[in-house]
Amino acid sequence: MPILVTSASGINGNGYGALLAFKRDGTLIGPFNDDSRIVDPRGLVVDQTEGLLFLNSGADRILALDPNGTIVRDTGPITGLNAGGGIFGPDGRYYVGLRSARTIMAFPALLDAPGEHFVPPGIVPFPRGFAFGHDGRLFLASGIGPNGQGDNAIVAITSSERTRPCRLVSDPDLSPLDLTIAPNGNIVVASEHPFGAADAVTSVREYDTKDGHLVRVFSPTKVAEFRKPRGLRFGPDGHLYCVAQDEVVAFDFTKGVCLGVTVQFQRLNGQALAFFP
Repeated sequence: MPILVTSASGINGNGYGALLAFKRDGTLIGPFNDDSRIVDPRGLVVDQTEGLLFLNSGADRILALDPNGTIVRDTGPITGLNAGGGIFGPDGRYYVGLRSARTIMAFPALLDAPGEHFVPPGIVPFPRGFAFGHDGRLFLASGIGPNGQGDNAIVAITSSERTRPCRLVSDPDLSPLDLTIAPNGNIVVASEHPFGAADAVTSVREYDTKDGHLVRVFSPTKVAEFRKPRGLRFGPDGHLYCVAQDEVVAFDFTKGVCLGVTVQFQRLNGQALAFFP
């Protein structure tokens, strides 16, 4: 099963502005699709129900690709979308973080109708990844934006009080870049603190969803550079993978140790990753 990585370009990093495919041994296969609609790609997630890959393009559109890499769904340009990450929610809709509007928008999986705000615009200073927990709550990482403004926290949002996020995590050593839910139900976050600093401390941090306390810190130790960590994804082998500058790094989540570099590729500057098909 190939590893697909969205490589940033422009202001997001000096990458390739493409969706790249790698073999599991780290060998580059090439662009998964070089369609001109894929511009500075960002969020990436697999719809397990239909077997399609959903991609947020920097051209302000959302695309769905089949296992052959063919684009089979396209929202067309959406003015001001500026999408970040994307996930599928418990209701089957595709949820997208909007970076400029600082909110989350939900789209039908068919991408055949306009999206609707799931939470109000400006819900956090700068969204940096989100996921639905096992109890249905939405956990949203609030980080620092490209302009240096924002905060470092994780908030919890219930379906009955979408306008009133509750601050769950306040960790002085956290600056979140992406967030996912682990098989054990805990929150897992990629962190670079202070954000953007040359000497930033990078880590993957695990938090309890009940009271937000720090459970574990995953460090790359000496087996990976792990600079500018971004997208997180649990692989089919149960390991946790994080895409970073020039590499994809694997962690044994059960043991809490870094397994090393899975992909090494100069100027990768990855934003998100997925295992597909």
